[in-house]
Amino acid sequence: MNDTNAVEEAVAAAFREEWGQVVATLIRVTGDWDLAEECAQDAFAQALDRWRRDGVPRRPGAWLTTTARNRALDVLRREAVGAAKLREVAVLARDEPPYGPDDDGADSGVRDDRLRLIFTCCHPALPVEARVALTLRTLAGLTTPEIARAFLVPEATMAQRLVRAKRKIRNAGIPYRIPPAHLLPERTTGVLGVIYLLFNEGYAATAGADLVRTNLCAEAIRLARVLARLMPDEPEVLGLLALLLLHDARRHTRVDAAGDLVTLEDQDRTAWDRAEADEGAALLQSALRRGRPGAYQIQAAIAACHTTAPTAEETDWADIAALYGELARFVPSAVVRLNRAVAVGMAEGTQAGLALVAELEEQGELAGYHLLPATRADLLRRSGRTKEAAEAYRRALELVENDAERRFLEKRLAECRSA
Repeated sequence: MNDTNAVEEAVAAAFREEWGQVVATLIRVTGDWDLAEECAQDAFAQALDRWRRDGVPRRPGAWLTTTARNRALDVLRREAVGAAKLREVAVLARDEPPYGPDDDGADSGVRDDRLRLIFTCCHPALPVEARVALTLRTLAGLTTPEIARAFLVPEATMAQRLVRAKRKIRNAGIPYRIPPAHLLPERTTGVLGVIYLLFNEGYAATAGADLVRTNLCAEAIRLARVLARLMPDEPEVLGLLALLLLHDARRHTRVDAAGDLVTLEDQDRTAWDRAEADEGAALLQSALRRGRPGAYQIQAAIAACHTTAPTAEETDWADIAALYGELARFVPSAVVRLNRAVAVGMAEGTQAGLALVAELEEQGELAGYHLLPATRADLLRRSGRTKEAAEAYRRALELVENDAERRFLEKRLAECRSA
């Protein structure tokens, strides 16, 4: 018998690492999205019992894929009432290699079921929000409530959105493949958006106990690397990978041993992953040399300003503020303007930053977004207006959902009260 806790940890680790691959493989061989998810869930449930009895297999992913595949075969056999279903059973039952000579991956040079899944989810026939949501649900294993929080929509709305997206893929006959090279550029924007949101949900979880979900960050970077190999001459693909690496280089210092948030200026820069940061900086330069700037390249340049500064005091905030101004041309969002307000406040003084925050508050686009009052609170705190800062921190606490961020805001509020 195996230790129950050890087995549960092994199953949890396998879910983080293998869920997307298991589901993607099953979708490829069955063509049924719901069946793929159902059989994958069943395989993980079986793993809890079987691994306790037989031990954790040497290749958990292969065990899970085989178990899920066998489960799908059983379901299809029970439902096989016509020639089409019988053909599905025959295909699934064959002991075929993962990729045959006529496999779609051969056209693109990339043989990765998970990347196929992203391109399928990001088909132009689907609305943009459905593309991202479906990939996060199917590929990354995020729950419907987690995705709903990421999109700031009710859970029921997100559930319906996922159902409609799967129905659209089925009814429209959207192919499960990486498109040919001549169609890749028009599909790239949606794919980059999926990977970016996947990383963001891992880097700063929208809710829950953990600020950082390492598995999501790692999966986003892995997919970005595959995409960069597929499209090496696309500067925005390189820019996205550079951005993710530059952020990830300091991921380990964003929380302390107790799981509490550590601000950028207080992070131990000697503990940053310099190899990862250097790789990100090199990729950024390679992207910029192509002379086609874009949103991801600009964001990577902002991240590089932070990672290359020897100390927090030496950060070039004026350059960062200018870059945010440029980013607003590509991404005219209130969140970008809020980030620029922070940079302006650091470069030109807190009053300049507070003036920009006040404009955002009047416009109302960020109502309900906890970082708006949190930004106001921080600028007020830096200017010595602790009473006003305390009120803004209280407002931010009413809106925040992540536990680590809540503890940080409570700490800042206590500091303002004591001052």
